Amino acid sequence: MEWIGQMGAVGAVLTLLAATLWWLRRRGFAGILPARRAAGRRMECLERLPLGPQHTLHLVRLGERTMLVAASPAGCALVESFSNREIDGAREAGL
Repeated sequence: MEWIGQMGAVGAVLTLLAATLWWLRRRGFAGILPARRAAGRRMECLERLPLGPQHTLHLVRLGERTMLVAASPAGCALVESFSNREIDGAREAGL
């Protein structure tokens, strides 16, 4: 009979956690989709390309600029910087 009380307590805690998560989502504090949060941000990671175990290329949009950044254990380096118009024009041309 003691396990019934324990299972009831576990059920009550899980119900309380679910209710709290539901309330936080309705208030906008616990959104699952990152797209909601990214709408107001000025910096956005567009793509990431791993080159090896410790080397990556990142395509980052910061305001009106898009930058290609190389990351390695030695640090980060700006490879190229583009305006958003150049990127959109290349995308429309199919490049």
